[in-house]
Amino acid sequence: MLELCNVSKSYREGRKVLDRLTYTLAAGEYIAIMGESGVGKSTLLNLIAGLDTPDSGEIRINGVGVSALDDDAATLLRREQLGFIFQAFHILPHLTLFQNIALPLLLNDQKLDRVESMLSAVGLGNRGHHFPHQLSGGELQRVAIARALVHRPKLVLADEPTGNLDPDTAREILQLMRAEIKANGAAAILVTHSHVAAATADRILDLKRDGLHPAVSGNAV
Repeated sequence: MLELCNVSKSYREGRKVLDRLTYTLAAGEYIAIMGESGVGKSTLLNLIAGLDTPDSGEIRINGVGVSALDDDAATLLRREQLGFIFQAFHILPHLTLFQNIALPLLLNDQKLDRVESMLSAVGLGNRGHHFPHQLSGGELQRVAIARALVHRPKLVLADEPTGNLDPDTAREILQLMRAEIKANGAAAILVTHSHVAAATADRILDLKRDGLHPAVSGNAV
């Protein structure tokens, strides 16, 4: 599903964060990536999604080289195959919650029958007519998660998806994410600092400058 082949990336000041990273993620595999702040976890997700380009190396999704795509083709790939949960939410303020969650379905010419069920699944079943300014940060995070999953993407990229949620809500959302990912046979990468969140994945990996390594037993909960 996803192939990372000798991917390297440096920040503008010249500091290298990823150095010839190689990894293969199979369809249906759900991994959590942990690591120190600044090690490049969010950068890696942005590279996979085609929102940034590596300095060298290649990223392939279902055999398609992401970096070689033009803007239109990269947008189409993200629209059809990816679900991205951003730390900053990126909820559109002029749309209702229903409309925000429905957006991936509309862009892919799919029916809207999953919108209400996804709203209910994230605890916002009676809030579809509300606008983002009427929600708390935690509620906006739940909208972002529902929007990322509603069109049954083949690859889910989640960047600290429970960072703004209370422990009980986080637990429910993590269960929902795992259930959706497994039901759809999707591959998924969860980037998190939370050991509890990481433990919901099939495997936990530590990102270091020289690559992804199995987490030591003390990292898993």
